[in-house]
Amino acid sequence: MKNISVNPNFQFQWEEKQNCYVLLYPEGMVQLNQSAGEILNLCDGKNSVKDINKILCEKFEMEDLTQDINAFLEEAKNRNWIKYEQ
Repeated sequence: MKNISVNPNFQFQWEEKQNCYVLLYPEGMVQLNQSAGEILNLCDGKNSVKDINKILCEKFEMEDLTQDINAFLEEAKNRNWIKYEQ
């Protein structure tokens, strides 16, 4: 299983003034909605999609979020926000 991390070209952090998670990069900032922030917060290089699904399902008392998580991660990968590690 591949673990996922935020691309080191971006800085992922909670932005108090915006009241949301953001991705900072040299050209600007991306404000993330709550779902995206929750997922990226778990992309620490230690978690796989399976791990992220388990953690978020427990946190939000849901059955399975794999499809939604995969859809977001695909978009994040296309935008170069994340990378998959071995």
